[in-house]
Amino acid sequence: MDPFSQLSQLQQNLQAMTKTVAGLENDMLEVLKENTELKVENQLLREKISKLDANKEPAENKSQAGLKSLRNIYDSGYHICNMYYGSHRESGEDCMFCLDILDNFVNHGQKSRG
Repeated sequence: MDPFSQLSQLQQNLQAMTKTVAGLENDMLEVLKENTELKVENQLLREKISKLDANKEPAENKSQAGLKSLRNIYDSGYHICNMYYGSHRESGEDCMFCLDILDNFVNHGQKSRG
């Protein structure tokens, strides 16, 4: 092969490589753009999760306060079940319906924490 042909082929190869590098550069810019967008979206989602977790804790505290109130009412001698709600319990008498409510309330609270 003569030097002129070699130079012409080298020039064609160089132009093909230049196109490939330009294409890779465009692809890289797109990837970097998408990466930045995903980082921003990820940060926003983390902030939302943080807010949801912050709002969730008081709800659990309210549940515990509700359980404590029900327990106090029951211990004061009143029914908390839907069958006899608000009526006075006999001294030392337990109500299986009231106890079932309290047990379910406690078990439900333990499952939501675990």
